[in-house]
Amino acid sequence: MKTVFDKATKEELIGRINSLDETCVPQWGKMNVSQMLKHCRLWEEMIAGKIECKRSFPGRLIGKLVLKTFMKDGKPLQKNTPSAPELIVNESQGDMAAEKAKWIALMEENAHYSRPFLMHPFFGKMTKEQVGYLAYKHTDHHLRQFNR
Repeated sequence: MKTVFDKATKEELIGRINSLDETCVPQWGKMNVSQMLKHCRLWEEMIAGKIECKRSFPGRLIGKLVLKTFMKDGKPLQKNTPSAPELIVNESQGDMAAEKAKWIALMEENAHYSRPFLMHPFFGKMTKEQVGYLAYKHTDHHLRQFNR
């Protein structure tokens, strides 16, 4: 499976991020490209420990089981996968260039991930290896959402 901790994989994702522009139309979901950029930046901030998201009740019940399923294969995330409320973006417009730059800077920072674990709002406690796989899947999911 691909991981953001692999330099070539991270660079491939950054190239796809840089290809986004205001003409990108979502293939599914409710977010426009500006909202997606901010959502992904917030997600990277969660990985970096800069923001915390509350654990969901369903996640407490089945999060670990679902995480094991996610880690078994390289399948992409399903369309319309739910998000933590703290990562939902409601404002419709933003500075796309600034959001892309912030997102990429956080990806670069997170490439040196040194936290002992991540407490994910749905999956719970995750190892560095799991974080790398899920970060790839999350980023790929949203780039595919905008046909990138």
